[in-house]
Parts: sequence; structure tokens; C-alpha cells
Amino acid sequence: MSTNSREAPDGVALGQRLKTARVRARMTLKVLAEKTRLSESFLSQLERGRVNASLSSLQHITSALGTNVASLFDATQNAGIRLIRKSERSALTFGVLGRKYLLTPMPLEHLEVFVGEFDVGGSTGPEPYAHGDSDEMFIVLTGTFELQVGSERFALVDGDSVSYRSSLPHKAVNVGSTRGEVMWIISPPSY
Repeated sequence: MSTNSREAPDGVALGQRLKTARVRARMTLKVLAEKTRLSESFLSQLERGRVNASLSSLQHITSALGTNVASLFDATQNAGIRLIRKSERSALTFGVLGRKYLLTPMPLEHLEVFVGEFDVGGSTGPEPYAHGDSDEMFIVLTGTFELQVGSERFALVDGDSVSYRSSLPHKAVNVGSTRGEVMWIISPPSY
């Protein structure tokens, strides 16, 4: 564990950004301590802005969290209002004939919102899947979908929604004759 006497820019904000990155990575302080070989106590104090870290320590921490040191100093990440243009959404191709777009910017730590676009016959995949144990809501924005949650199946059209635990296996299929769009709202993030 190495600290330096130089004050990190906005020490408390830096600690908050570290904590947000750790929470987003779904990592406990104990696990982060094991991965970085820094003490759990030091990491806790760092997150609360009570100590400063060397650049080397920050590199170890951010590497374990899957990010980089520069991201910790980006003040725009903690801005209260964040705009994401449709053309700037983070995209993921998944399932069959489907794309998923993240609408919630980092470091939103209590909520995840995704929009999914499915071509005709598109689905989240051949089998139902589960993740975490969060509250999840599935909303049909346009189109006709069948949503399977556990052993239940729901026929859904524009504006319909179903809420369930994300730990229940679920699968969405565009059963309509046109491209469809859906939204998932998940709290806390577990995807």
C-alpha cells in the first residue's frame, strides 16, 4: 500500500468515482483488496477521501476494475445531468437478430436501462437466461412480442409491460411481422 503526499484532484470526488467503478464492477472491497494486494482498510479510506493513493496504486485498482486512471479524473462522468444521443449509445449485438443499447450512462449505480431492437423472428437467444436477482421490467415500445418468464408466457404489444425478478429465466421473441423495439429497466444493475 503506497500513498503519496500530493493531494489528488478533488480527493473525495476521486474516492466516490472509485467506489462507483467498484460497485458497477459488482466487486466487494474484500475482492478488490485481494486482486490489488492493497488492504481493505486502505481501499475503504480511499473511497471516503481520507487518504490519497499513488499512481501505481490507482493503476492496480483501475486495472482490477476494468477501467483506467484517466476515467477517474473525468469530471463529466459525475455530472448530475448526462445526455446520450441515440447515435452515441453503447451497442451490443446479442441473441438472434437482436441489438441491445445501454441508455444509462456510467456511473449510474442503482439503475440500468436498455433498449432492444429485434428484426422479425429475433429473440434474446435460443434459451431463457437469468442474471443477478434484481427487479426487472420489460416494456414493449413497438411491435408484438412473446415474453417467457419461468414457465409463464405473455403475448405483448405496444405499451404492454411485465415486471419480474431477473433471477427467473426469461426470453423475449419478436413474433410480429415488423421490426420491434423493447426496453428493459433493471434495479439494481445485474446485467
